[in-house]
Amino acid sequence: MLVRLYLIRHGETEWSLSGQHTGRTDLPLTAHGEDEARKLEPWLRPIPFACVLTSPLQRARQTCELAGLGAAASVEPDLAEWNYGDYEGRLSRDIRKARPDWNVFRDGCPNGEMPGQVSLRADRVVARLLALDGNVALFSHGQFSRALATRWIELSVAESQHLSLGTASLSILGFDPNHPKVRVIELWNAAPAMLVGLS
Repeated sequence: MLVRLYLIRHGETEWSLSGQHTGRTDLPLTAHGEDEARKLEPWLRPIPFACVLTSPLQRARQTCELAGLGAAASVEPDLAEWNYGDYEGRLSRDIRKARPDWNVFRDGCPNGEMPGQVSLRADRVVARLLALDGNVALFSHGQFSRALATRWIELSVAESQHLSLGTASLSILGFDPNHPKVRVIELWNAAPAMLVGLS
């Protein structure tokens, strides 16, 4: 059985709500974010997961726990969010006052991670996952999940700018059933209300 990845972004935090870049700042979920995470549980419960991995940051671990998979989870450091360095806690519009054309997926962050570093991290995760069979749940973050998805389909991290990802969303990465060596995005950015019948 080929591996199938259920990629879950953490629920809302104060900074995801405000639009501040949240890399390594270890914020908890808001009350609304906790509710978002709980709404994932009915849709994840019927799926037999061979493996559950979570970012070490508490917003991802909380989401995993509230979605009902905490007891099965192992921490995977490579699932952590992009390190924003000097741009940690800042808004994109404020960064662009000094750098009008700035794009994290192309330009990276001073004293943080560059796209090539994030790409290598995503590739390590992909290599680990390709050695597994069955369904795997991954609890991660907005920017890193976008980078992971583009590397899964063998595109550059720069292409991640074309994907958007809401809080507590579910995406599925797998293989084309007619071309089993071709990796595909089966589902992207689905909210719990959209997930009826996926199991």
